[in-house]
Amino acid sequence: MPSGLRGRLLAGLVGIFAALVGVSTFAAAAPSSSTTAGRTAAEIPPFAIEDFSYPNAAKVLADKGILLKRGDGHIVLAECGATANQIKVLTVKDASVGRDELYCFQATANTGHLTLELPRVFALETADHPISADLTANGETTTVEVAKDDFASVGEGTVGGARSVLVEIRVTG
Repeated sequence: MPSGLRGRLLAGLVGIFAALVGVSTFAAAAPSSSTTAGRTAAEIPPFAIEDFSYPNAAKVLADKGILLKRGDGHIVLAECGATANQIKVLTVKDASVGRDELYCFQATANTGHLTLELPRVFALETADHPISADLTANGETTTVEVAKDDFASVGEGTVGGARSVLVEIRVTG
C-alpha cells in the first residue's frame, strides 16, 4: 500500500472516530425525550440553588418572635437547656410581638454565622465556643466579642446603652 494512501486512510479513520465520539457525547448530554415529552417549562422542576436562607423562618418568627435570615447551618436555634453548651441571648420580653426573654443557639462547628433580627438584646452568654456579634442601635453597628464560657452585657444592658437589635452571630473558634 502506498504511503499516501495509508495516510489518507488513517486520517479518515481518525475523522470517523472523532465524529462518533462527538455524536455519542451530544446524545448523552441531551435530555431524554421520555422525561421532557409533553411537559411545559412550568412543569419541569427548577434547579436547586442554595441561598442559605434559614429554613421555616416565617414559622419561627410567628412561633418564637425572632427573625432568622441566613446562615451556613453551623448556628441553629435550639431549645434552652440547663446542661447544654449553648449560646444564650437575653432580651426584654414582649408578649405583644411574641418575643421571649431568652433564646438559645447550638453551634455545630468551630466556625459559623447566622444573620437575624432580634430586638431589645441586653446580654450574650457563651459556653464552649467564643462568638462575635453585631448589634445595631441608632443607625450604628457595634461588634462585640464574647470569649468562651463568658457573659457580656450589651445594648441597654450597659450603663446608658441604647436599645439594640442583634443582627449577626459568628462562632469564632
